[in-house]
Amino acid sequence: MLLDGLSPQERTEVRQQCRRRRFAAGEHLFHEGDIGDALHYIDRGRVLILASTAAGEHVALTVLGQGQSFGEQALLDPRSRRTATARALEPTETLSLGRPDFEALRRANPQIERMLTNVLADQVRRLSARLVEALTEPAEVRVYRRLHELGAVYQVTGTGEPIPLTQDQLATMAGARLRIVNKVLNEARRDGVLATRRRRIVIEDWDEVQRRAQLKN
Repeated sequence: MLLDGLSPQERTEVRQQCRRRRFAAGEHLFHEGDIGDALHYIDRGRVLILASTAAGEHVALTVLGQGQSFGEQALLDPRSRRTATARALEPTETLSLGRPDFEALRRANPQIERMLTNVLADQVRRLSARLVEALTEPAEVRVYRRLHELGAVYQVTGTGEPIPLTQDQLATMAGARLRIVNKVLNEARRDGVLATRRRRIVIEDWDEVQRRAQLKN
């Protein structure tokens, strides 16, 4: 998380330099290819990260929620361009930190640089873990892992509340073909693990999702 590891005073300093921005559901925070002008820290709401394919389609990469951040490259290089599109899934508020403001913070307190270093290190670890997962885990396991992660993002783990997600989005997040995801979900429905509704997935047995995701307790 962006502010993890900072002292209360440092957190206050960062927040004071940020600009609060509000986005309606469906509104784009930025588009792939835009000049990166700021890092975004999600204070409320959820954001879908999308990437474009060679065919011009947009595929879902991940959903980010409260306390998560994205757009870190904007703080490193003023010429950087966005590598993905960010769209608000619901009314969302972010704390936006531009590069000049970050530089001012860093000059005043060199320890602030630790914030960006930690975020980038976490990102490298996540990407490395996803790469290893893609190379070593079957698609079925990846599908259940994405469902487990999304339960945490939407704060519905252990409840019967739905995850607002399409099967297409789940497929691209899991790096699996749609027909495989459909097969996994059909089997899960048959086994009473989950139920599907229009653009919704309801987990009925979270313990079984965790077991099938091959995650430790």
